[in-house]
Amino acid sequence: MIGEPNNRISKGALTVWRIHGIIGSVITLIISFTLGTLCFLFDWPVWIVYGLAVLFILEVYYFVLFRPKLRWLRWRYEVREQEIEIQHGLFVVRKTLIPMIRVQHVDNTQGPILKKFGLATVTISTAATQHEIPALEEVEAEELRHVISRLARVADEDV
Repeated sequence: MIGEPNNRISKGALTVWRIHGIIGSVITLIISFTLGTLCFLFDWPVWIVYGLAVLFILEVYYFVLFRPKLRWLRWRYEVREQEIEIQHGLFVVRKTLIPMIRVQHVDNTQGPILKKFGLATVTISTAATQHEIPALEEVEAEELRHVISRLARVADEDV
């Protein structure tokens, strides 16, 4: 029996995911501030403002501190000759096996935040789905893209 995948994504993923959490929290802060202002303008109950403040604090804690760490701990992957195994999930752990014979192409993508931290995401496309391995070091992502591409060609030739 094969155990869980050995490879982890880069620890830099924590920083990237925290930045994403901060961006989302700033949007929530703007909305909460707007609703809080409306509460004072229209003489709505003050408990709404306190509720919004508590929800904002909980959101910051969850999306900036808690979720990125747990997400990083759960993300694992492994590339074998016949398959790629990906495991991720916060509360429900999802394990995916992608047969090499099904791989059509492999891409590396970088948004501005990933690029700033020298990270890239590897996207594996099959006929029906796309799978991602996020936040790998740029060099590791490029090597992984070439390895998967080579193994997929070999698997295709064997058929």
